[in-house]
Amino acid sequence: MVRIQEIPINQIQRPLPRQNDPQKVVSLMASIAEIGQQEPIDVLEVDGRYYGFSGCHRYEACQRLGKETILAKVRKATPSVLKMHLA
Repeated sequence: MVRIQEIPINQIQRPLPRQNDPQKVVSLMASIAEIGQQEPIDVLEVDGRYYGFSGCHRYEACQRLGKETILAKVRKATPSVLKMHLA
């Protein structure tokens, strides 16, 4: 089951390091500031904790804009599914 909701940014763990394109982040910051976040990031919810694996540019743009929450597509998952994402 997938649901779309606003999640506090500080509750999302980003377990895999990503290299973001600085220009893309700046461009997204301008867009989000003007029209808001249009596309949710994908998040796994495992045992009440949130793990983000995609949407790294949107995540950083919202974070740098000082947003407290981010629009996310949340999918409940088991610890074994989380381990597969970390492999």
